Amino acid sequence: MSTVAERTPTHEDSSFLGQPRALSNIFGVEMWERFSFYGMQGILLLYLYYSATRGGLGIPQATAAGIVGAYGGGVYLSTILGAWIADRLVGSERVLFFSAIVIAVGHLALALIPGVAGVTVGLILIALGSGGLKANATSVVGALYRRDDPRLDAGFSLFYLGINLGAFFGPILTGLLQSTLGFHFGFGLAAVGMAIGLVQYSFGRKRLPEIVHHVPNPLPAERVMPYLAAALAVVAAIVLLVMVGVITPTSLVTIVIGLTVIATISYFVVILRNRRITAVERKRVYAFIPLFIASAAFWSLSQQQFTVVTIYADERLDRDLFGWALPVSWVQSFNPIFIILLSGAFAALWTRWGSRQPSTPVKFAIGTAVMGVAFLLFLPFAGGGANSTPMAAMVGILLVLTVAELLIGPVGLSITTKLAPEPFKTQMVALFFLSVALGTAVSGWLAEWYTTVAETLYFSVIGGVAIALGLLLALISRPILRLMGGVR
Repeated sequence: MSTVAERTPTHEDSSFLGQPRALSNIFGVEMWERFSFYGMQGILLLYLYYSATRGGLGIPQATAAGIVGAYGGGVYLSTILGAWIADRLVGSERVLFFSAIVIAVGHLALALIPGVAGVTVGLILIALGSGGLKANATSVVGALYRRDDPRLDAGFSLFYLGINLGAFFGPILTGLLQSTLGFHFGFGLAAVGMAIGLVQYSFGRKRLPEIVHHVPNPLPAERVMPYLAAALAVVAAIVLLVMVGVITPTSLVTIVIGLTVIATISYFVVILRNRRITAVERKRVYAFIPLFIASAAFWSLSQQQFTVVTIYADERLDRDLFGWALPVSWVQSFNPIFIILLSGAFAALWTRWGSRQPSTPVKFAIGTAVMGVAFLLFLPFAGGGANSTPMAAMVGILLVLTVAELLIGPVGLSITTKLAPEPFKTQMVALFFLSVALGTAVSGWLAEWYTTVAETLYFSVIGGVAIALGLLLALISRPILRLMGGVR
């Protein structure tokens, strides 16, 4: 039987823009999944709080923002389940494939089932499927390279480009259909996009290397049924809590934040206490803790593009273009277009600098502080009335936000695969996505706060805290780097 090392790709495979050929297949499915994900999310908040006369459900704005934040947190929280199934049962590639099917069904439900029922069924399926796909797509990309391959950061930057191609076109096209034909036509287009991604991936599965089917830590057969029974008990408990009114739309975001914190602490404890990881691997996990905190803080600001920025664009932004009102969801395409334009430059920069590039903790510190600056840039326009913020100002703010994201998003994915202990390859990626889950859920909670306080206070506090955290991370970057055991 071949070992994992023997089945790991070599440096010679460089047929896709200097990267392994199989990267193109993961690039494609992730691009279409992000098209559907961000296309749907681009109009979701509006659908929830717009009145029935405008095609929406008429949910209070603060509650709607909390639902969007809780849903986004649920997406990344469910990466735990997808990663665990991959690492213990069937391997990353199979989970990725079947998760894509679940996502497609979820988008169909959202498009075809009217009202709250469609939102409930659709968002649950999309959250579960997206969580399974995200952790395992990232793990599969990492498996295409050896740990010491200098192309790894550049490869993840190209992967990130695929994500943002989908994220750019999704809100534009679904927003156009929503503003002309109605919300369900926009949701339907998201379903079509996911179907295209699923078909594309199905044809390219055979090109993936054998290592993506590897199960790092197989679950003994006699333990399968107890885990299945526990899963069914959790589902039954959730249903019961909904029926008795403990889980409600207003409490949902707080519950997701609490579950994410509990899951995060539990995951770190499980990994650090595992006897199969080495002393060096354990130190690397400790090094990951401050990076996790910085990532959660960063995403709590970045994911406000779907909550605070959406509300701001709807109520404050001057969206008039020669007499035509730009759809609100199009604002969410500014960030991905900047990533498309800049990700290649960042990939080339890291490749050119090689070992001379800033270490990961320093990149995280700079990215966190720059994100804080982006929020402070709202201050000159805060508190204005309708159409009071020029489009150019929003473009500039989101450009700064994009620079911050490129210092943390793809770099975070890359460092996670480098620091991951061998028995927890995919689950470590899920742990990184727990930072995104926490940040995304907190963004919904912060959006509720945004609707109740003065905008000047809101943007000042949020921006200032992010800058302070970035400076703190820079101060402790050297000790973190020592714990990373040769990984930068």
